[in-house]
Amino acid sequence: MDENGILFVLSGPSGVGKGTVRKELFEQEDDLAYSISMTTRERRAGEQDGVDYFYKTNQQFEQLIADNELLEYARFVNNYYGTPRRYVENTLAAGQDVFLEIEVQGAMQVKDNFPEGVFIFLFPPSLDELKSRITSRGTESQDAVLKRLQEARSEIDMMDAYDYVVVNDDVQKAVMKIQSIIQSEHCRRDRIAKQYKRLLEEVNYDA
Repeated sequence: MDENGILFVLSGPSGVGKGTVRKELFEQEDDLAYSISMTTRERRAGEQDGVDYFYKTNQQFEQLIADNELLEYARFVNNYYGTPRRYVENTLAAGQDVFLEIEVQGAMQVKDNFPEGVFIFLFPPSLDELKSRITSRGTESQDAVLKRLQEARSEIDMMDAYDYVVVNDDVQKAVMKIQSIIQSEHCRRDRIAKQYKRLLEEVNYDA
C-alpha cells in the first residue's frame, strides 16, 4: 500500500459532464476523498453549499488567495474557482486518495504546484455535442454559450498537459476508464519502490 494517497485531477471544458461523471464514480468508489471546490458563481437550482461547492463572495475568495489558502484558483467567465489547500495535503498525508473535479485553468496550477498528481482530461464526443449539453442546461444566455465554446476550443488545445484522456460519450464507460486509471496508478513501480526496498531491508537473511 502507498504511504501517501494519490491526487487525481479530472478536468475538461465546461459542459463536458465532469460533475455527472464524478458523481457516478463516487457512487461506485468508497476509497476516494472528494475535495469540494470553492466558487464565487451563483448557486444553481438544486445545488447545496458544502456539497457541490463552497460558495464565497469575491471579497472572501480574494482574502483566501492573499492568505495562500488555495492549492489552485482560476477566474472563469467572471467567477472564481479554487481548491482548499490544507484539506488536500492533509488527506494525502493520511494515505487516502483525493479526487479533484476542476476547470482547466485550475488544473494547470495544480500541475505546477503538485506535478506528481494524475491528470485526466474529460473530452466531449464533439463540439456540437458540447454545445448541446451547455444549451440544455437552460442557465446560459446565447452570449455565454458562445463564450464557453470559444473557451472550450482553447482548453482542448491544452490536452497535451494531461496524463490521460477519457471521452465522455457514455457516463458508465467513462467511469470504468477512470477506475482503470486509478488501479493502474496504484500499481506503478515508482509509487511502490520505497515500500518494496524497505521490505527487502527488513528481511533477516541470518534467520
